[in-house]
Amino acid sequence: MTNTEERVEDACPLTYKCRLPLSTRTVNHLADLLRRHLKAIRSRWRILPAGKIAVIVLAVLRHDQRLADMASGNNVSESTVRRWRDELIGLLAAQAPRLDRALKKVTKQGGEVVLIDGTLIRTRRRTGKADRRNYSGKHRSHGLHFLALADENGRLIWISAARPGRTHDNTAARHDHILAHLRAAGLGALADLGFRGLDNDILDPVIVTGYIATRTHKLTRGQKEANRVLAVGRAPVEHGFAHLKNWRILTKLRTDPARATRLLRALLVLTNLEINR
Repeated sequence: MTNTEERVEDACPLTYKCRLPLSTRTVNHLADLLRRHLKAIRSRWRILPAGKIAVIVLAVLRHDQRLADMASGNNVSESTVRRWRDELIGLLAAQAPRLDRALKKVTKQGGEVVLIDGTLIRTRRRTGKADRRNYSGKHRSHGLHFLALADENGRLIWISAARPGRTHDNTAARHDHILAHLRAAGLGALADLGFRGLDNDILDPVIVTGYIATRTHKLTRGQKEANRVLAVGRAPVEHGFAHLKNWRILTKLRTDPARATRLLRALLVLTNLEINR
């Protein structure tokens, strides 16, 4: 028995159509971004027009389509689709707001508080000791941790750099100097119990967290009501995370963790384009 790479007679690859649940505004934004980039670097040619490239990259991000499948369906190489994806992710990530500018914008619009929370983006389990720090005991899964800030309506306004999954919310917040940035902008923040101890100023607290019960101290009726009101106020940030995780490429990251920060910030820009359309 011998192996052969010849195709069976009359055999041809099959293609199918897939609906992309995104607005024309998002596609046009990405296409215009690519056109300006090509003009800036004086690149005269791409094998496909900018609009088609934008649709291919959005399909990869939204539906987590395999690069090889997208390449075969558009008669290009897999490496070409990968290059397009990385190029557009870099261009979008550059448009993501910095922390200080995002907070100043909230203040300028009359906002008084922001919502802060951390979440885990699951990744593939990798071999070796270096991947142990990516294991989150809380979620019992390997992943990357990141912080996000949202306005009172749940619109994500900033995303931190991706960190190992075992990172605590307080550790990440201290590393990004969240408390100092909030004080400089004159804003308060609503947070969950994971941020207890981050702001120890009793007289003028910036970060408000709920009350926690212990074995020796049960919550009073007033404290329970305060926790309920805080939970209602914090609910929109969970909606913001849900919109972000609609991008199925985040279901289980297969990209290099070192590139995850750019990917998350690129998806933040795309998410806000969709929400604000």
